Amino acid sequence: MPNRLPWTDYFMNITYMVSERSTCSRRKVGAIAVKDRRILATGYNGAPAGVPHCLEVGCLRQQLGIPSGQRHEICRGLHAEQNVIIQAAVHGVSIAGADIYCTTLPCVQCAKMLINCGVRHIFYHQHYPDELALRMFDEAGVTLEQLHFVPMPLTDVPHV
Repeated sequence: MPNRLPWTDYFMNITYMVSERSTCSRRKVGAIAVKDRRILATGYNGAPAGVPHCLEVGCLRQQLGIPSGQRHEICRGLHAEQNVIIQAAVHGVSIAGADIYCTTLPCVQCAKMLINCGVRHIFYHQHYPDELALRMFDEAGVTLEQLHFVPMPLTDVPHV
């Protein structure tokens, strides 16, 4: 039997593909909700629909010199995890009990939302230094699993 890509690598590679839609000029982040090996919703970070993107008007956080991980409210964009929740809600799909795959560990704001959605397990690739998010996930019984893998190259993805 030929070697097959493990499910975690399969979904995390898709998560990286989703991140390629990001309109954030500082960091591309993707997230997907998966239940019973089926993708329920996807999300990437960027401005709300119909609003100019940071790639078009510039990054307010960068212009103000705000470091990564601080003052999230001063941003045009939504986080990838927020967009997963919104897309699921818009389409009437419950993500309770779903696994979330994220290119980056969720911040505390996203952690609170994911906890309230009933997410029980989060797979992520890159660490993000947010001790409160880690503490809240632990208190809520949400398990975190950092995946150590090399994303497949996205050399054929057109960048417009």
